Amino acid sequence: MKQKEARVASIAVLVSGGGTNLQALIDAQKRGELHSGRIRLVISNTKDAYALERARVAGIESAMVLKKELGSTEAFEGKIRSLLDEYHIDLIVLAGFMSILSADFTAAYPKRIINIHPSLIPSFCGKGYYGIHVHEAAMARGVRITGATVHYVNEIPDGGEIIMQKAVAVRHNDTPETLQKRVMRMAEWKILPAAVEKVSSRLVAEGTASENHQ
Repeated sequence: MKQKEARVASIAVLVSGGGTNLQALIDAQKRGELHSGRIRLVISNTKDAYALERARVAGIESAMVLKKELGSTEAFEGKIRSLLDEYHIDLIVLAGFMSILSADFTAAYPKRIINIHPSLIPSFCGKGYYGIHVHEAAMARGVRITGATVHYVNEIPDGGEIIMQKAVAVRHNDTPETLQKRVMRMAEWKILPAAVEKVSSRLVAEGTASENHQ
């Protein structure tokens, strides 16, 4: 008798740049650490995102959705939603996605959108806090401990429920750039795959995950 194929959550990763967090997810999937979900789709809102090359090398389908070409937030988000529907996506991961999603969009996917943020929320988060600016602000304030947070996404930037956090020490000779790299290596690349597995496992347990189509 043929064994029934296990269900897994279908994952879309939304990106804008280099895709280092996407690579961390791809690597975790290869190692078997991310096994309750499968990355089915990578969507970029920029043309030259190196994350698209990472997806190509890994054999993952990808798409570009450009707001400038579509002309409005409604059309931009509508195109993303149509792709998510086409690929039967269960979980959306924002991995360096530099576009704030509307309340209408986030409300359509309750506890199905997660984001990685390079600080210990509620510190250095919300409007204007992204990328290197987060680490510049942390150093300007003189904090000794920073880190990263994975959280659910709602209508408030960086305002959703926290899923996982990891602390990283700030060194006396750090620059924002060295701190950014250490937070990526010691926190982001560890807790994002772990959080994606945790949420994917929940979706599978709830019986709402898609079939494994492979």
